[in-house]
Amino acid sequence: MTTRRTFMARTGGFLLAALTGRWLSGQATAGPGTPITVFKDPSCGCCTKWVDHLQANGFKPTVRPETNMDAIKDRLAIPKSVRGCHTAQLDGYLIEGHVPAGDIRRLLADRPKVAGLAVPGMPVSSPGMAVPGGPVEPFDVVAFQSNGTTRRFARH
Repeated sequence: MTTRRTFMARTGGFLLAALTGRWLSGQATAGPGTPITVFKDPSCGCCTKWVDHLQANGFKPTVRPETNMDAIKDRLAIPKSVRGCHTAQLDGYLIEGHVPAGDIRRLLADRPKVAGLAVPGMPVSSPGMAVPGGPVEPFDVVAFQSNGTTRRFARH
């Protein structure tokens, strides 16, 4: 028989878990040290800056140097229409190009049924590409499926 004290403790624990982003499934939103694997060309400076952006925003990137990025993108079934500079994987999702860390956090919190997020091309205002005082170019983050369908996820 469940006592009032047990009921209150369980309810409090559930609320605390929900408020901290930890759900019954055991999955969590991005927090300090959230692991992410990044595939990037070793000589690419903008990719390195994007990795720095991830680190500054609570992710723990593991960088995998790759000289044949197309082979990685082909293996992961990333549609050609959304391909960007580098590719990352985390928690069952793909991240393609210069996606802002905040959008990755939202992806992990909302858990939509998509293959991943992408910033196609290399917009000059995106994380890793932006230069202080440089030009501002609006860009979209798209959610994509492996079959190539996309929808806008965020606008920056």
